[in-house]
Amino acid sequence: IVDNEVEDVIRQLEHRISRLEGVLHLEKMITESGGKIFATNGKRADFHATMKKCKEAGGSIATPRNPGENDAILYFVKSFNTYAYLGIKESLIPSKFQFLDGTQLTYTNWYLHEPSGKGEE
Repeated sequence: IVDNEVEDVIRQLEHRISRLEGVLHLEKMITESGGKIFATNGKRADFHATMKKCKEAGGSIATPRNPGENDAILYFVKSFNTYAYLGIKESLIPSKFQFLDGTQLTYTNWYLHEPSGKGEE
């Protein structure tokens, strides 16, 4: 009987999660790529406030590692007609970028003549 009760609770939770995800998709607050969920609250903030909010939500600032993840981030840029902060930073070598933890980027998709090192890459 316990197993059936656990299965019922799991089904109920899965149903609730599915409904919540549906609402968030409709409101353009989440999108997915490769099993990862990308989310936004749609509000403008500086880089450090964005990092803090991501951490509070149990995630991290978006860092595109392939074209699908890049498209997921662009979805928000286009939906909210704004920019997006990424989890990368300029390295000690000018015009070279790396992940926030200092490891090398494995995927990039810069516009022509970018990154220029002018702070708006």
